[in-house]
Formats: sequence, structure tokens, C-alpha cells
Amino acid sequence: MRTAALFGLPLNRVHSAVMHNAAFEAAGIDGRYQLEEVTAAELPGQVARAREEGWYGFQITAPHKQAIVPLLDEVEPAAAAIGAVNSVEVTPDGRLVGFNTDVLGFLAGLATVLERPVEGARVVVAGAGGVAHAVAYGLATQHPAAMTVADLRLADSERLATEFADIVDTAEIDATTFDDPGLGETLAAADLFVNATSVGMLSPGPVVAVESLAPECAVFDVVYLPRTTELVRQARASGRPAANGEGMLIAQAATAFVRWTGAADPTDVMRTAVEPFLADPDARP
Repeated sequence: MRTAALFGLPLNRVHSAVMHNAAFEAAGIDGRYQLEEVTAAELPGQVARAREEGWYGFQITAPHKQAIVPLLDEVEPAAAAIGAVNSVEVTPDGRLVGFNTDVLGFLAGLATVLERPVEGARVVVAGAGGVAHAVAYGLATQHPAAMTVADLRLADSERLATEFADIVDTAEIDATTFDDPGLGETLAAADLFVNATSVGMLSPGPVVAVESLAPECAVFDVVYLPRTTELVRQARASGRPAANGEGMLIAQAATAFVRWTGAADPTDVMRTAVEPFLADPDARP
């Protein structure tokens, strides 16, 4: 039996194991996915263990997404640009290759709610943290007509906008803050609004007033628990298309599984397996 795992501290993500182990079973693969609570001091040893034992690979969550990088043999360009590795493949010759599934997961989730191409669209991203970096990078590669990043601190928005400015060849990435009076005009013209903050999960309420968005603006919330955030609820109630982050969650897991095993896409199997968890009002990410 070959192993895959998730490294982090603390770990409450039982849904990751549920999805991957259901996929192993459905594909008839003698594999297992396990949760490994790992401290910073233990991380090098666990990485060496994965290499030596010939694991499929492993995933990384907080607080190790940056600390993992110097322990790897290679980091793929998208992960390097985003500044975080969340998955690692152990190749047949024992090399450790870091990649990031956030971008593909986000774009797959986004496709369920955005009925037009990102190319040529006007998009607004709330947040400038780790997830927002993946979201902004993914959007930038699709060449929107305009992209604005908003956060509490202008310095954080500007940093993200600068990092990906050369990827967007149709427009500059604008940086702003949530309290900037000019943000209202930008939201009113947006084709897509993405919440890439923890608002709705760790704090209540939508990150921006839904009524400030254009009437046809699509809304994507990276938060997947609770299943219906206030942002998603209000957007749907107003007739705007809206989706939460569960499609992104499942697509991330499926991307890693296919990369590790070469098996067929397990998205449907993973979605069925994780459904009871997502439907549980007491579940926590």
C-alpha cells in the first residue's frame, strides 16, 4: 500500500482524507491518504520519509506552505509565482516536485458560476493573502479586461498587484482598499466579484455590500463552510449568479490525485464522498 498525506498543524481537514480514500477505493488502487500533524521541526524528517518510502506524494497546509519549498527538488513555475506550494509529487526516481492546485481548483469552481470567459471581463478580488494570490494569478492568466484587488491595507493590495502585473497583457491590475470611495464605482461595473478572504467563515457578513455590485455580476466565494455564506445568500437572493468554494475544494483534491496516480478524474466520486461533511452545519474546515 502506497501513502499520500496532508502535513499541517493543527489539522481538522478530515474531508481531505474522505475524498482521497474514496477515490483510491473507486479506482481499485491500494493506497491510503492520512493526516499528519507536523511541527516545523518535524517537517524535514517527514519529507525525507515520504521520499524514502516512495509515497505518491503529500499536500501541505498552514503553517508549512512556504517552509516546504527549500526541502524540494523542484517547484513548478505557477507555484513559484503564487509563492506557495500546497502539493508535492514523489516521482518514480525519488524527486520531490512541488506544485499548487489552488489555481486549477479555483478556475474549475469558477466555471460553475461564470457564464462568460474571464478574458475581457472586469473582475474584482477581495483579499491579498495566500488564497487571493492563487485567485489573482489564475484570473491574470485568463486575460481580463480589468482587474482590481482590494484589501484592508493598500500596501498588501499593491504588493499582489505588482507581482502579477506582467501576466495581464490587456490591462493593469489596480490596487485599492475596502474603504476607498472609488471602490463603489469599480464594483458597479464588475462582471465578476471573488471573495478570497475568510469573511463569511471566520467573521460574519459579506466583505462588500452585495447591492453595490452590478446587477449581472457573478459572485464566487472561496469559503466552503458554512456552505451558504452571507455573501452567497444575498447574491442569490438578488438574482446574481453565485457559488461557494466547494467546487474549488473538490477540484483541488482531484487534481492532486490524478497527478499522483495517473487514474481517471475522481471528481464525481470525491463530490459524493464529501457531501455529508459539507452538509453538516457543525463541520469546520
